[in-house]
Amino acid sequence: MLVASVARRYARALLDAATAGGQPEKIGAELSAIAAALASPEVAQVLGDPAYSQEQRLALALALARRLSAQPITLQFLSVLVDRQRIADLSLIERAFAEMLDEKVGRVQASVTSALPLDKDDLAKVQKALAQLTRRQVSVEARVDPAILGGVIAEVAGTVYDGSLKTQLERMRETLKRAPTQ
Repeated sequence: MLVASVARRYARALLDAATAGGQPEKIGAELSAIAAALASPEVAQVLGDPAYSQEQRLALALALARRLSAQPITLQFLSVLVDRQRIADLSLIERAFAEMLDEKVGRVQASVTSALPLDKDDLAKVQKALAQLTRRQVSVEARVDPAILGGVIAEVAGTVYDGSLKTQLERMRETLKRAPTQ
């Protein structure tokens, strides 16, 4: 719980700075890419190993960030994280940043599960329907689960909209079980 609280504090500070600089979306994308690069086992081992000096850890983090063409604000943020020994929390900070940014711009994340992969048109229709339902901009992540048989299950901001064939068949079965027999 304490680590999550600290991660939110760092994410809030970066979001405020990125917003003041007029590029919160770009900084968010950089942070995601850097967090993914720093999460590799080899890099994570170096960043977490006390045998490496603070300068060596900082050099590694900044080298990776520069390779990804990171903005100066992102480089400065990474320096602060390494200096305060919080670089290991970068993935938590990145997640908190993404959530805060989504909230700030009125965007919500949705997970859409279907039995078969949805084509772009179908995914766009689902996204549009969810946007109308939530009255917010929706970013959709598509998943495939053959167990649902057909239809879609959408999860948006903790609410599940289940339109799967499997659930409809289960409801029908329950209705038939409760029906009086003659």
